[in-house]
Amino acid sequence: MEKRQLTRRDLLAVGGATLGSLALGGAAKAKEAPAATVAIARCRSYDRAAIEQSLRTLFDQIGGIGTLVKNKTVAIKLNLTGQPQRFPIDPALPYRSQPDTVLATAQLIARAGARRIRMIETFFPAGQDLALWGRYQLEIAAMNNVGCKVEWENAQNMGQAKQYARMKVPSDPYMYPSYDLNHSFADCDVYVSMSKLKNHWLAGVTMALKNNFGITPCSLYGGDCGTDGNENPRQERGPVCHNGARKPAAAVAQELHPDSPRDPGYRIPRIVSDLVRVRPIDLAIVDGVESIRGGEGAWNPGVQIVKPGVMLAGKNPVCVDAVSMAAMGYDPRAERGTKPFLRGDNTLKLCEAVGVGTTDLRRIEVAGLSVKEAFFDFGPGPTGQRI
Repeated sequence: MEKRQLTRRDLLAVGGATLGSLALGGAAKAKEAPAATVAIARCRSYDRAAIEQSLRTLFDQIGGIGTLVKNKTVAIKLNLTGQPQRFPIDPALPYRSQPDTVLATAQLIARAGARRIRMIETFFPAGQDLALWGRYQLEIAAMNNVGCKVEWENAQNMGQAKQYARMKVPSDPYMYPSYDLNHSFADCDVYVSMSKLKNHWLAGVTMALKNNFGITPCSLYGGDCGTDGNENPRQERGPVCHNGARKPAAAVAQELHPDSPRDPGYRIPRIVSDLVRVRPIDLAIVDGVESIRGGEGAWNPGVQIVKPGVMLAGKNPVCVDAVSMAAMGYDPRAERGTKPFLRGDNTLKLCEAVGVGTTDLRRIEVAGLSVKEAFFDFGPGPTGQRI
C-alpha cells in the first residue's frame, strides 16, 4: 500500500493551499490535534462493481474496518439534504447520497462483521414509514438483505424511543453545553458519516463534518418546536440554529453565550464543531464521483454538475475534509472571506482548535491517489444567491 504525505510540490500543483497559512507559527493547536491516514480512490461512475471495489480499496488503505465494526452496532448518517416536497429527487442533479454507494457501504460493513446497521437521517415528515426513505431511491429490500440486521431511524424527532438522549459536549463547547438527540446517536458503537464532495452556501464546503449539522432534531431545534417541543415538526432549524432568532425547546440546554453573533456564518460552524464532539465520527466517506459546485443543493441558483471521479475515506473527519478541500483546490486553513469560506467561519479550524483533528496537510498521510492526481477545480466557492 502506497502512502505519502502532501509535499510542497503537491500543494503548488493543485493551487489549493498557500504555504504561508501552513506555517507552524500560526498553528499551535494543530500540533496537538490528531492526524490519520486519508485514502483517495478513482471511481468515475456509479457502476455497482466499481463503487464496491473503490470502497473496498479505501477501507483497506486506511487500515481496514473489521476491528472497527465487528459485532458492533454501526450507525450510518446519510446526506439526503433538501426536502423532497420542495426539491424533488432528481438523479441528474447529484447532491444527495447516491443509492448504489449507500448499498455498497452497507454490504461491506456487514461483511466486515457488523452485528447491526442503523441508517440515520433527519427529514420531513418526521415519521418512521419506510416509504419515506424510498423517496430517495434507496433500495430498501436490498439494504435489508445485506447480511446483518438493518434498522431505519428518521431522527427528526424522538423516533422509536421513549426519550431523547442528552449528550454533553466533552470540553470547551462553542454554542450549547449539550444537545438532546434521537437515541440512535447514543446507542450505536460506531458512527459513519457519508457525505458528498461539494460546496455549501454558508459553510463553504460540506463533507464529513458539516453532515453532522443535520443530527439535531427539528422537534426540539426547529422553527416550530415551541416551548415544550413538537414531535410533528414542519419547520427547519433556521430560526434556532442558523440565526438564533428563537430559542430551542425549553427542556434542552440553552445557549452558553446568548450575546454572541446571530450570524449563521458564525453559528453553523460552531454548532457543527460541538456536534462532532458530541457524537464523534469513526469513519468518514466522501463521495466525489459526481457532485455539484457553487452550493449544496438545487436551492442554490447557478450550481453546476461536476464529475471529479473520486471517493475519499478516513477515520478522522477533519483530516478527510482537509484532504478533500485540497483536492477541490482549496486551502483547508483558509480564513473567512477567502474562498471557499465566503460567508462563514472555517469549520475545520474550529474543530482543530478543540482537538478533533489536524488541518495541517503535511501531517496527513494520503494513500492511493495523490491530491495532485485527484485534483478537480471547484472554483471560487458558493457565489450565487440562496432561495
